[in-house]
Amino acid sequence: MAVNLDLLKPAPPKDVNIFTPYIPSGKRTFLPLGIALYQRGTLEGQRGIEGGDNIEFVASWNISNLPADLARCNVVFDGNPELTYEITMTTFELVDHLIDVLVSYRRARVADFSKTFYRKLLRLE
Repeated sequence: MAVNLDLLKPAPPKDVNIFTPYIPSGKRTFLPLGIALYQRGTLEGQRGIEGGDNIEFVASWNISNLPADLARCNVVFDGNPELTYEITMTTFELVDHLIDVLVSYRRARVADFSKTFYRKLLRLE
């Protein structure tokens, strides 16, 4: 079941304060929600395709309370195991990408990662 991002409750200050130095100042207002989404360990969304139908995905990751720990994130597109991709990054980088999801969701009402995230996931960078 997809999480309604509008119903996400901000993470408590004790969880947020640890990540604050790692997140760009312009994104810090979204940090409590970004951490709350991160602590869920999963995100269901849709990858926007220009000129085509969106492709559903499920992303999941391991959870750590330390910003510099490594997080392994798996993304499965269209429920197809053959369309599974994995990326490892620091926890604070993943939280930063999840903040981008939240900002984009507020604008477009679709949960989707940024182009930067997908370039990393598909190893295009």
